[in-house]
Amino acid sequence: MKHIRWYLFLAVALVGISAIFYLIQVAIFHRTEDTFFYMLQDIAFVPVQVLLVTLFLNQLLTMREKRALLKKMNMLIGTFYIEVGSDLMKQLYSFGSDLSSLREEMLVTGKWTEKDFMNARTAVKNAHYGIDSRIGNLSQLKIFLSEKRPFLLSLLANPNLLEHDAFTDLLWAVFHLVEELAARQEFTNLPKSDFDHLSGDIKRAYSQLLVEWLAYMKHLKDDYPYLFSLAVRMNPMDVKANPIVQ
Repeated sequence: MKHIRWYLFLAVALVGISAIFYLIQVAIFHRTEDTFFYMLQDIAFVPVQVLLVTLFLNQLLTMREKRALLKKMNMLIGTFYIEVGSDLMKQLYSFGSDLSSLREEMLVTGKWTEKDFMNARTAVKNAHYGIDSRIGNLSQLKIFLSEKRPFLLSLLANPNLLEHDAFTDLLWAVFHLVEELAARQEFTNLPKSDFDHLSGDIKRAYSQLLVEWLAYMKHLKDDYPYLFSLAVRMNPMDVKANPIVQ
């Protein structure tokens, strides 16, 4: 209600100031016809001004803001993969029964084109992961994610990520896995139904982790070739990963 009153007061004040200046003009020059002529001419041009401001200038400013925001988000995404994501990809791989074909799809190189990234993204989304929580080390995964919990919470609290739905969904999937593992004291005598539930949580986090990693790698290739070079050499899906430039 206060905002409405403020806008109303501002509108009345601006119209009043404009009327005062027009009255001063008429009082000094005594040319009422010219005053109203130019007033109508200015009013006639208002729709064109609105068109220019709202459709063109505003659009350009919005695009610029989005680019700046996207740059900030990609910095946060990069921090996530450096701090958590890459190691998590390695650990979750051990819960797959046969992910060798998926691993091949993730071997990004400097020669990849946009089409290669799109094909890899499609393959990751349609892959059969065969995740089984009983074949990996849940205790080790729990310890790792528990240590990263404060970092994940700080990312979730960052308002810049609200504009990136896919990455936010990934964070929630990983954080849900953190909570599920933390809620269990041990993993030796769990019923099959609970292992199946954990398998579903791992699969959800892992699939989204891989998809967003591909998007992040494409961003590095397009905008930061020197960071992309290191990321390729340190690919968490490559068993031969080596930071040494050969």
